[in-house]
Amino acid sequence: MATRDLNYTRNIGIMAHIDAGKTTTSERILFYTGKTHKIGEVHEGGATMDWMVQEQERGITITSAATTAFWQYKDKTYQINLIDTPGHVDFTVEVERSLRVLDGAVATFCAVGGVEPQSETVWRQADKYNVPRIGYVNKMDRTGADFLAVCSQIKEHFGATALPVVLPIGAEDKFEGLIDLIYNNAIYYFDDKTVRDNFELREIPENMKAEAAEWRAKLIEEVASTDDALMEKFFEDPDSITPDELIAAIRTATIGMQLVPMMCGSSFHNKGVQKLLDYIIAFLPSPMDVPAVEGMNPKTEETEVRHSDENEPFCGLAFKIATDPFVGRLAFVRVYSGKLDAGSYVLNARSGKRERISRIYQMHANKQNPMETVTAGDICAAVGFKEIHTGDTLCAENAPIVLEQMTFPEPVIGLAVEPKTQKDLDKLGIALAKLAEEDPTFTVRTDEESGQTIISGMGELHLDIIVDRLRREFGVEINQGAPQVNYKEALTQTVQHREVFKKQTGGRGKFADIIFEIGPADEGVVGLQFVDEVKGGNVPKEYIPAVQKGFESAMANGALAGYTIDSMKITLKDGSFHPVDSDQLSFEICARNGFRVAAPKAGSVIMEPVMNVEVVTPEENMGDIIGDLNKRRGQIQGMESKGTARVVKAKVPLSEMFGYVTVLRTISSGRATSSMEFSHFEEVPAGLAKEIIEKSSGKRKDME
Repeated sequence: MATRDLNYTRNIGIMAHIDAGKTTTSERILFYTGKTHKIGEVHEGGATMDWMVQEQERGITITSAATTAFWQYKDKTYQINLIDTPGHVDFTVEVERSLRVLDGAVATFCAVGGVEPQSETVWRQADKYNVPRIGYVNKMDRTGADFLAVCSQIKEHFGATALPVVLPIGAEDKFEGLIDLIYNNAIYYFDDKTVRDNFELREIPENMKAEAAEWRAKLIEEVASTDDALMEKFFEDPDSITPDELIAAIRTATIGMQLVPMMCGSSFHNKGVQKLLDYIIAFLPSPMDVPAVEGMNPKTEETEVRHSDENEPFCGLAFKIATDPFVGRLAFVRVYSGKLDAGSYVLNARSGKRERISRIYQMHANKQNPMETVTAGDICAAVGFKEIHTGDTLCAENAPIVLEQMTFPEPVIGLAVEPKTQKDLDKLGIALAKLAEEDPTFTVRTDEESGQTIISGMGELHLDIIVDRLRREFGVEINQGAPQVNYKEALTQTVQHREVFKKQTGGRGKFADIIFEIGPADEGVVGLQFVDEVKGGNVPKEYIPAVQKGFESAMANGALAGYTIDSMKITLKDGSFHPVDSDQLSFEICARNGFRVAAPKAGSVIMEPVMNVEVVTPEENMGDIIGDLNKRRGQIQGMESKGTARVVKAKVPLSEMFGYVTVLRTISSGRATSSMEFSHFEEVPAGLAKEIIEKSSGKRKDME
């Protein structure tokens, strides 16, 4: 088989705030690349990429869908692996894991809304994974559309050099086409959904020549400043710089994260998408332009690199797990090096187990095309895994490597669920396990005191969709409780404590004695920080892991109200043992009991999730909205203007935000909108903490 040239591959994602038109843009890309013969519309529930029933009904994207398309650019055919990601904050994890494996992204903005809260979140995520991006300002046909205003907002909010490479001809209902500042010509589009080349090239219109010349000069100057050879040409004669030289320099600067080329269009009206595809190819990196991926060799613990080359040992990252009703469990894999054949064996570096890949598919939303082999730079779906988690590294058995793990935010909201009929109990367990495997921000646990099954997620919409999927996909009808906030507990002081555990029943007794310090963990430490300072064998070495295990398990149920403790520090100072009665279990129980007694003395407090809330409102409702947020223990962080509207930013505890959307509609007669995402945990005020503790102890008494 001839080696594929990776320079002709682009792995890209479309990322944006909810409702900026990501899926509509993806649908147009599929149409113009010949992947679909008819354009699917989101609002009609017919979008190819939104294939889940819930997505079609609600008109939102929930899971990121992957597809492969081909595009002719300058007489060469390029392969585009495209991922359409969700915009809603509850599904942040879908964006996060997609950006982790992509080489480039198209940041989509609404020409009216501009930079919105979720645009900031996805932009930060792309920065975290160093993903080069181009900007696409969509919805140029809407009232209030302003391309250059959005470009300057991006500069303001992100400090990025947003560089317009096109200018719109007209705006709102007069939006007719684009001026390409690189090639210095005009492209006029006609709104025809049946043909693929619905545009023609013309001269720049007279009334825009001066503006186009001004912006082209700015473009050339900005690009020349990133390239010394161009800088010299620029000083001699700016007009001597050719479009090809400009494109090469913009490409280098985009991949180097120095520039963000800005495009615009109206995906819904089929204007600007072909140019966007051209510039995706021209400016965004191929797998060869991205630095080699680094990982750790689990045997030697040395850092190793893998290049995008099919002759290197195989290594890939499973970035998403999905359950398909026909094929079973699909693991989406980004191949970084080497090649993967159907029927071959790979090593899962996390579990250390061999896995057989029975089949490999190239994905097109929820349809699969079988493949015999995939190579470096590809994104595929593989079937046959016995055990796999999101973020697992897959590699060749003779060349193990562990790529950097993905980190996911913790769920902040929980819900008690139970099956409506007893016979659905097993079905519910299996369904929840499958959903938790697919989605790392969705967790399932059993409440030790009440015996209830608690499901937790990133927000009310997230849990809503989960419950809906349980009903439809898995056929499980459930009863659900009211949403609950996921509180945590934390320690604020360090205290010393001695715990003795003695039990004498007939025969051999139980004995353990430990002296320990308990308190908050050092800065940045998550989990149990355990320090062993026992001298002279007062507590034998073989019992120390049992003490550690006892404290570790105690962290799942805090001493105040039974909420988990994220981090604490235990220093084991001293203790004693009995040569006959002591054993590992005695020391484990002793540690658990010691925690229960000592934690309240160590200044135990209850912590609550605090959310970043942003409300966009007409000016006349601003006073009422701020008053309402203050009533909800909100702290106003700032106010700014956006067009005729006002934007209020605040930090508000999640417990005060249930049902907020309804209240906001009432206050503003339906004109204000809000968005919310998790910010941090902070201590609950004393009065409220008392209420939470009383509630939980009431719940415990009921159980007894």
